[in-house]
Formats: sequence, C-alpha cells, structure tokens
Amino acid sequence: MAIQERIVEHRDGGEAFEGLLVWDDSFDGSRPGVLVAHTIRGRTEFEDGKARALAALGYAALSIDLYGVATRGSEIEVFRDLMNGLRADRPALQRRLLSWLDTGRRQTEIDADRVAAIGFCFGGLCVLDIARTGADVAGVVSFHGIFSPPGNTADNTITAKVLALHGWEDPLATPDEAVALAAELTSMGADWQIHAYGNTLHAFTNPAANDNDAGTVYNASANRRSWAAMQDFLAEVFGG
Repeated sequence: MAIQERIVEHRDGGEAFEGLLVWDDSFDGSRPGVLVAHTIRGRTEFEDGKARALAALGYAALSIDLYGVATRGSEIEVFRDLMNGLRADRPALQRRLLSWLDTGRRQTEIDADRVAAIGFCFGGLCVLDIARTGADVAGVVSFHGIFSPPGNTADNTITAKVLALHGWEDPLATPDEAVALAAELTSMGADWQIHAYGNTLHAFTNPAANDNDAGTVYNASANRRSWAAMQDFLAEVFGG
C-alpha cells in the first residue's frame, strides 16, 4: 500500500491538458479531493509535490494544468503571455477552472461531494476565482495569491470557505489590496480568513525563490505556518 499516481487527461475548447492525480491507496474508497493550481510556470514538480504531500494527508489531490500539454517546458516569456492572456479574460479562466473541477469530481478516488482547491501565486488567484463564481466547493486556499477581482462576479454569493495565506510585504498583493479582498469577500457573503505573515514577500513557499529585487523570496517560517494553517482549514471544511 503506497502513494499512487496517474495522469488525468483533460480537454477544454479543443485543447489537450494533463493533470496528475495522487492518492494513498491505504485509504479505502473515495476521499476528499483537492485541486492544486499552479504558478505562472504552469504545472511543474513544485505543484506535483504539493499533490503528493496532500495525498500523504489522506486526500486525493489533482495537480491541474491551465496552459495545455503543448506548453510544457516553455520559457518564462511564453508562460507570462499565457498567464496574462487568462488574466485578461477572467470568464474564460473561470470556465477552464470549473471544467477541471468537473474532471476532478469524475475521478473514482475523489468524493465528488467533498472537494476543495489550493493554489500558489497565479494559482492563488485561480482558486479565489473558483470561489467567486459561487461554485459548490468546500473551501479554497490561496498561497501568496494575486487578489485583483475579476469584474464579473460581484453579484455572486460565495459558498466556499476562503483562506488566503499572504506575505504582508508581497509587492504583487499590497496591504491595500488585502483589505480590498476582505471587503470583497464580505460583500459576497463568504466565510473568509486572511493570514498575513510579517517580513514576508511573494513566493514564500518556494525554496527556489531568491530574488529580492523582484520581491520573490522563500521564507521557511511562513512556509511552515501556512501549510499548517491549510491542514487545519481542510480538516475543518471536510469535517475532519
């Protein structure tokens, strides 16, 4: 009995995508599912590693791809264009996210009635957008995510619980933007939390982040604290 993995093929709008589903087969039957949304760089070993860590906690985790199989291994400039294209068309991004959510629910290892999502950087924006659509998910967790509202969801009601894990000095999500996110989530009826870590920049969960000029720096304490906060949150939303 051990951690198992398989590639999940997904199609959206004629494009081919691949996710990685990870689960521990020592747990019988279906179990709560957690989607993992990626950074600007697309689905990488970083996100797949988070899926493996979630599987070790008893979840079935699906590391998703929002860019398409053909883009794997591209240069950062290509990924930046892909990300900016999706950020410029948030309804299209939301449709792609919700289609992945449907694909996740169809996996036999996942309990379709108990699904959450976590995301990092751009993926943090993505999981916040899942919640903003009013999707029927138990909860979403944004790690150093981007907070900018999409502009097409203000009249929706958020049913998912929301946890934002945030570096207070993050240049991509300023304190004013964190306060604005709180107001937005409140106006949409969300059960929300924002945990802010002092002296912490963007990308604080990534050990490879070490660019002070760009404001992307790993922070071991914030990484540890945020992962522990996520575990408590998932246990709560799934009734553990």
